[in-house]
Amino acid sequence: MSGKISFFKSVEDYVDKAASYTDIPKGLIEQIKACNLVLQIRFPVRVGNDYEVIEAYRVQHSHHRLPTKGGIRYAETVDQDEVMALAALMSYKCALVDVPFGGAKGGIRINPAKYTVEQLQNITRRYTTELIKKNFIGPGIDVPAPDYGTGPREMAWILDTYQAFRHGEIDSIGCVTGKPVTQNGIRGRAEATGRGVYYGIRECMSHEEDMVKIGLTKGMAGKTMVVQGLGNVGSNTALISQKEGDAKIIGIAEREGSIHDPNGIDVEQLLAFRKSTGSIIGFPGSKHIGDASAALELECDILVPAALENQITLDNADRIKAKLIAEAANGPITADADEILVKKGIMILPDFYINAGGVTVSYFEWLKNLSHHRFGRLENRFQHNAYNAIVNKVEEMTGKKVSEREREFLTRGGTEVDLVNSGLEDTMITAYQQIRETFKQHPDIKDVRTAAFVCSLKKIASDYVSMGIFP
Repeated sequence: MSGKISFFKSVEDYVDKAASYTDIPKGLIEQIKACNLVLQIRFPVRVGNDYEVIEAYRVQHSHHRLPTKGGIRYAETVDQDEVMALAALMSYKCALVDVPFGGAKGGIRINPAKYTVEQLQNITRRYTTELIKKNFIGPGIDVPAPDYGTGPREMAWILDTYQAFRHGEIDSIGCVTGKPVTQNGIRGRAEATGRGVYYGIRECMSHEEDMVKIGLTKGMAGKTMVVQGLGNVGSNTALISQKEGDAKIIGIAEREGSIHDPNGIDVEQLLAFRKSTGSIIGFPGSKHIGDASAALELECDILVPAALENQITLDNADRIKAKLIAEAANGPITADADEILVKKGIMILPDFYINAGGVTVSYFEWLKNLSHHRFGRLENRFQHNAYNAIVNKVEEMTGKKVSEREREFLTRGGTEVDLVNSGLEDTMITAYQQIRETFKQHPDIKDVRTAAFVCSLKKIASDYVSMGIFP
């Protein structure tokens, strides 16, 4: 992640550090660290009156559980090392939050802004065709999802291409997640990663003894927060933290620069302002303080880097003033900067925990696809009728009437998005409790990242042992 070592090597270094706190055999650790399959693709696509050779990748890091799972990103920075590192992080992420997938990742080395919708569709469909030919996609093999530069539209193209080749396959809709709701997607997926970040921060800050160590009081309410990046993850994290966590958003950064308002920024109004003007600069009440990295150095309680990797490096680590950092992006802190921040007493919630909301709800979407019915469809009306009968009985016994608004709240059954958010909340809380338990078992571990890696390694190693590969 830093200029000195590759992204993948830095992930391996984190694993080696965590492995020293376990009794997992060295040979098994080497197997866990290795990428099992790396597919490098070159294919031609017609662009205007010429042809362009597109460079693309798909990496399956670990097959300790199947299918493998991971997003596809479209970016000019995509290379084999980056995709391998992200695939490895997916393995540890899935294990940490108990999602039964192996890790994978994909990438196409393009700037999607430079292509028309038709050209992007051609590139996506050709990439999918290559994955199908190499047996690198399928509901039981490898299930892609959106990542940086992609979204539900691209996932719908992937699904359609897959079904054209696998006509009649009963579970074909489970070959990809992050699809539009109208194309067998799931409600709550779009905001899942941001909501997961919120749940993770909230759970972390609910432990008073942990907060005292970093100079904070218990709970999110009233705490100051700075968010870098107003994409899907950053915007949803900021919105939900403000609305449901009562956090005070004092700084926002985007490509065009950073803004600051110590009195608080209304994120919903800011998003509307940016949509109409094309920039966050000039938002009423805020001050333009510099480029997209300037907000990282603001004094705050919670810092959420939700843009790209390598945002906090040796160059600016000493100037970071946050007490708690939640890595909503993948690899926003370089390995050498991480050491500096930990020594400063800053608590870091690592990317492969805090942004696990996306893969968690992707798992729910995959389950929905394989079961062939919408969550809540079977039980929603039954629950409503049962709760309604209870309220009627209470009214009869007490002689007091419940208002229509109260009745509606008390008798509603669980909708799909309710069930998805409930499952996501439980997942993030349970995973953090496991990380805290690891701290108690290993008092010499000083940072959340190492404790989280220890949790993941123990689970993956247990799977390998259960398979009989490493008795």
